[in-house]
Amino acid sequence: MCVSMVRKTTNERAYAQQESRDMWGCNMADVETSKSLNGLLNGIAQIVYYNNAEITEELLKNELYPDLTEEEFRAMHEKMKGLLKSIATANMDQAQLEAFLTAQTRKQGTGGVSAEQAAALSRFWKSHRARVRESLLGQSRWEPGLKGLTWRVDLQTSASRGGGANIPVALVELELGRTGEDSDFVCLEFDEAKVNQVLKKMAEIQESIDAIVHRS
Repeated sequence: MCVSMVRKTTNERAYAQQESRDMWGCNMADVETSKSLNGLLNGIAQIVYYNNAEITEELLKNELYPDLTEEEFRAMHEKMKGLLKSIATANMDQAQLEAFLTAQTRKQGTGGVSAEQAAALSRFWKSHRARVRESLLGQSRWEPGLKGLTWRVDLQTSASRGGGANIPVALVELELGRTGEDSDFVCLEFDEAKVNQVLKKMAEIQESIDAIVHRS
């Protein structure tokens, strides 16, 4: 009986050791998967949002997913890129992000995401939200852009034209330029009729913006 118990204890130890090794192997695999996903998301951000020409899709595949075929990597790359674009475009807060990722994990087939992918997206967005948002705003600006505006009302300009009355006119100075470069200045003069036209156009632009925002 004692021999039987010793054998049983030895078998249990061997089983426990094997189980521990299996769990260690799984944990290491999970860590590698997480690292690869984090690297892929960072690489996509470098290409799409940070304009880093040194990062390419080929580099990401070779460094992060060398065992995948070109088709497999392209499918994963495009899926993660599309998800990141949706998150960034909506500038999702934490609650919106959790709801979005939960919906994605429930999708069936290749259109959904795994729990590991959802976790990686969540971690990435928490760390990069502000920087990605700043990049998107920068990409939406026209160059050269308006850096500043000053204005005043002048009563002497109209009289200098030979008119009898001192009709007020508005003098507007626009500061235009590209980021990091010297500015150019443009001076414009408006009489009352022109000012009213500008105000009307600005009101129409605001109405168009409001209509778009309300539809979305």
